[in-house]
Amino acid sequence: MLRRLLLFAIPCATLSFAASAHLPDPSTDIPVAAAKGKEKVVVAGGCFWGVEAVFDSMKGVTSAVSGYAGGKKDTAQYETVSTGRTGHAESVEVTYDPSQITFGQILKVFFSVVHDPTELNRQGPDYGSQYRSAIFYTTDDQKKVAEAYIQQLDAAKVFHHKIVTQVVPLQGFYEAEGHHQKYLWSHQDQPYIVYNDIPKVQALHKDFPDLVKK
Repeated sequence: MLRRLLLFAIPCATLSFAASAHLPDPSTDIPVAAAKGKEKVVVAGGCFWGVEAVFDSMKGVTSAVSGYAGGKKDTAQYETVSTGRTGHAESVEVTYDPSQITFGQILKVFFSVVHDPTELNRQGPDYGSQYRSAIFYTTDDQKKVAEAYIQQLDAAKVFHHKIVTQVVPLQGFYEAEGHHQKYLWSHQDQPYIVYNDIPKVQALHKDFPDLVKK
């Protein structure tokens, strides 16, 4: 955490990539469910504080929890993950109602306002594999939609570089320490949050008003 506080003044790449919210809708998506339900996906896109806040603000999302995915349970602690040697990525478990929002809509926000999916093992001022871009899918349909959307975006050349997002099965999600949950909402004056994360939530409201919780 200290490293983040010291690095807030470094110019951040977050939200500077050209595509922003001007992405096409996924040509392949999971249809809206006829009845209320509960689906989960775990995504990683840099520091989990901002990722969590964006998804926590989306309609149809019933829960957004910060945590770790990609490594083993016994190394799922913040200080250990921060070494970059655990295989974990700072991640967010998104629980959503498929009758209210589609998986494709979640991906569109993930690839636009949440992070820059063309940055390898970094995001803005944060460096290391723990800040990589990843989609940890929980169903075969999620895998199909995610891979198809990446191919679609790369083919359309909406980014200046190829997408480096990993699409891998979820082996386990481990909830982060309590003080990391809802971090943005209780630290809105912290320089790192002001510079790196609040603009993401603002971009969601500006570019996707129909997807924001009322």
